[in-house]
Amino acid sequence: MITQFIISNGDKIPSPALIFNEQAIKSNISKAIETAGGPTRLRPHVKTHKTREIVKMQQESGISKFKCATIAEAEMLGLCGAEDVLLAYPLVGPNVDRFIELVKSFTETEFSVVAESRRGAELLSAAAADSGVEIPVYLDLDPGLHRTGIEPGNSAIELYKYISKLPYLKAAGIHCYDGHIHQSELSVRAAAANECYQASLSVQHKIEESGMKAENLVIGGTPAFQIYAQFPDVQLSPGTCFLNDWDYAKNYKDMQFDFAAVVLTRVISVHPEQSCFTIDTGCKAIASDPDSARGLILELPDAQPLYQNEEHWVFKLITNELPEEGQILHVLPTHICPTSALYSQAHIINSKGDWYTNWKIEARNRRLSI
Repeated sequence: MITQFIISNGDKIPSPALIFNEQAIKSNISKAIETAGGPTRLRPHVKTHKTREIVKMQQESGISKFKCATIAEAEMLGLCGAEDVLLAYPLVGPNVDRFIELVKSFTETEFSVVAESRRGAELLSAAAADSGVEIPVYLDLDPGLHRTGIEPGNSAIELYKYISKLPYLKAAGIHCYDGHIHQSELSVRAAAANECYQASLSVQHKIEESGMKAENLVIGGTPAFQIYAQFPDVQLSPGTCFLNDWDYAKNYKDMQFDFAAVVLTRVISVHPEQSCFTIDTGCKAIASDPDSARGLILELPDAQPLYQNEEHWVFKLITNELPEEGQILHVLPTHICPTSALYSQAHIINSKGDWYTNWKIEARNRRLSI
């Protein structure tokens, strides 16, 4: 059992429930700042927690730049008074106009966005021109994930030049997300991350050699965070590490972040003849990706998941005594980011192990006010 989730008054919490350990989050923020070499190099992604309270904790630690994936997350950051927010997601359809409204609504925050094509840049330029606002735009590179972005090379350089010439757009730098880099072995991961960095750096240098500025390079997520931190000329955008999860713990043993989030669950049925038991954490209470086990029961790590339905999760256990009906257990999610989004609030425990308040998972909603 991980001691930071021994909750003195856990019997008062209805299950299933999302639990955040406040002290562990503070520790992870400090570790991220130490890894980066200072708060000014960090541009943490808020998709993992989606809460104002963690943003405020990061701001109090000297972090002023943030990254997000939705208009709602960007608006939440605006409500927190964030100085610099990068919406690292291609905008199409009504989201273009929503972004413009966001820029106009929070004038103390500099909002920027990414573009991966001429068409996308033209849509941003036209909307910005109609409203008379200037938008900083990052060139979105695809280093091998093939999800969004343009591959490094001459086409990327030409697109950056095109962005810089469009009315009401300001070419602000390069964004590169390396979601394909998830090798467990540190040396293999480091080699892949270095290749990604060199490709991004090459594009940046060629842009600057042509007479344009591309001073900002935002790169990576959590798996290669400590690797990119060795390069002094980049902004680092980890996200998962602030809460951590079972997938990262078992695959990236070189990273020493604390577990700061679990799902509190209860045993609702026991079947001794089948050596099985059922908990109340169904697929509506924990992320169903990736395809492997969706979480680890901290008290019963040998319990093997059999199947999961909307409100039930059935396990087989042959190495220990079966838990009792009504017993509280704690599940460490395999993927914490979408797990957080399944809850309207997180129950917060302090350094004494007391549940003392709740935090709203505000940006789980697709729309706040904009």
